[in-house]
Amino acid sequence: MAPDAERPLRADAQRNRGKILTAAVRVFAEEGLDAHLERIAREAGVGIATLYRNFPTREALVEAAYRNEVAQLCDVVPDLLATEPPLEALRAWTRLFMDYARAKLGMADALRAVAASGSNPHAQSHDMIQNAIGSLMEACTTAGVIRADISPTDLFAALAGIALTSAKPEQREQAERLLDLTLDGLKATAADSCTPDATSLH
Repeated sequence: MAPDAERPLRADAQRNRGKILTAAVRVFAEEGLDAHLERIAREAGVGIATLYRNFPTREALVEAAYRNEVAQLCDVVPDLLATEPPLEALRAWTRLFMDYARAKLGMADALRAVAASGSNPHAQSHDMIQNAIGSLMEACTTAGVIRADISPTDLFAALAGIALTSAKPEQREQAERLLDLTLDGLKATAADSCTPDATSLH
């Protein structure tokens, strides 16, 4: 078969994989690790054989679904910075972080079961998210719109706290307010751009 004839099949396979991972996040969040894989395949619009061809075990599917959520959260950063002012890019990303956090919390039982089996679904995810936050904050500090004395670790901790206290869909409005309060606290002021010398204090 000619290479050109294979490309659409590879693209279809990639789309199918993406649909399976999206459906898996939703179903595992609702039903836990014991979720029926047939339901995941049905919601993804693929056959069960296609699901097993991509993910031979339930644990492999859980881990891949979680890693895909992390990758999507981090991969969007360059596009946000290319299309939005830095502070608005950061603001938009914090909303995406809430979506990611809610999916992760929903999959918590399934992820713990995978970890208990000897795998580590969280490997590298912490560093990836920290790097994503760092890129956004660096763009903001370079533009002079947020303070330079707040670290990505600090902001990550704040976002994680908001996610834990506003995890339910009906709490999303509260989460939005808390995110805005957090970002308001990051904003640079005139005082941040000028450091008084000793003589000005006398």
